[in-house]
Amino acid sequence: MRAMRWWDIPAVMAIEEAVFPATAWTPAQFWSELAQEDRTYLVAERQERIVAYGGVMVRPPTADIQTIAVDSGHRGQGIARDLLGRMLVTADARECAEVLLEVSADNAAAIALYASEGFEAIARRSSYYGPGLDALIMRRRAS
Repeated sequence: MRAMRWWDIPAVMAIEEAVFPATAWTPAQFWSELAQEDRTYLVAERQERIVAYGGVMVRPPTADIQTIAVDSGHRGQGIARDLLGRMLVTADARECAEVLLEVSADNAAAIALYASEGFEAIARRSSYYGPGLDALIMRRRAS
């Protein structure tokens, strides 16, 4: 794991477009995120190739997981859990009372990961990702 840099954006975009085809961010959105002082973005590498990334916005007393994505060939290896854990450490270090995130309501694997890390669904946003694509809003309170 290491901090994401601007030169990582093309590799990140390849994963972004594969994982989130209907709602993929643009390169400009990643540039904007990296320019914000209250954002921390990480990439995970395997054999010098970016295979996952994630980002968190930290504005105490709240942090917001902006995104987590893992290349399809590297899922099930704990990479998303590691990214999430590192982002939670960042939020905890800044004394955030809660961490929020949005997740597709039909993404059972991601919901299970978040629940295992103490997140609870607190709301549902209808058609958040497009027609018929609902989001769950999940929250983890500081321990």
